[in-house]
Amino acid sequence: MTAFFDRLRERIDRVDSVVSVGLDADPDRLPEFLSDRDLPRWAFNRRIIDATHEHAACYKPNAAFYEDANGWGALRETVAYAHGKDVPVLLDAKRADIGNTSRQYAELLDTVDAITVNPYMGRDSLDPFLSREEAGVFVLCRTSNPGGADLQDLELETGEPLYRRVAALADLWNEHGNVGLVVGATAPEELEALRAEVPDIPFLVPGVGAQGGDAEAAVEYGLADGVGLVNSSRGIIFAGEDAPDGEDAYFGAAGEAAKRLKKRLNQYR
Repeated sequence: MTAFFDRLRERIDRVDSVVSVGLDADPDRLPEFLSDRDLPRWAFNRRIIDATHEHAACYKPNAAFYEDANGWGALRETVAYAHGKDVPVLLDAKRADIGNTSRQYAELLDTVDAITVNPYMGRDSLDPFLSREEAGVFVLCRTSNPGGADLQDLELETGEPLYRRVAALADLWNEHGNVGLVVGATAPEELEALRAEVPDIPFLVPGVGAQGGDAEAAVEYGLADGVGLVNSSRGIIFAGEDAPDGEDAYFGAAGEAAKRLKKRLNQYR
């Protein structure tokens, strides 16, 4: 099987886009007209994919919105449908644990193409993911939420902040060329510094959209030799909340939002 970042490069080139569409199908925000469907989250995602796939380099469902019986069913259908459109799927799950538990978590990579992982239990907790040479493994490094600084900015004895040590470790762990980093767009100077330290690792850059991250910095520093992802979730999938009534208008707004973000990011590519 072709390695994830090779497939991602091909997808980026084909659709001329580094947009990752976050499929955070929050049941409390789904439109009322889907409430009578058997799997409303799947019905919602299918229409989002139909509206956005021409502009999407990747889809990124967050596992938190699918962790119930019907949710996992909706997620499986969503992944299969995205693959049918030839779009890779990155599961935002932030997994890692002791060996036997991590091995179980890593079986998610039988279904999706890439996954986010938490590095704070160390290398052995990530080995079951890293050993999947064909899969993408995005290591949490510098997140875009305000509280990320509570731990990530802690200064080590070397004088470097913890998040920079995570980046350096991820570079060491990248034996199969399948490691990426999650680096938020809300602190562009940190994006720039991390890119200088790990020039060859693609970034997944959240925070562009509803969180107001820096789109120019996300592109300039998020891509490694043209490969990387800039994610928007709510700013795309719920763009139709203020649209005129009707399904077509609702999902049409999502398509337009993805197209606008693609155009905006491409100014800096």
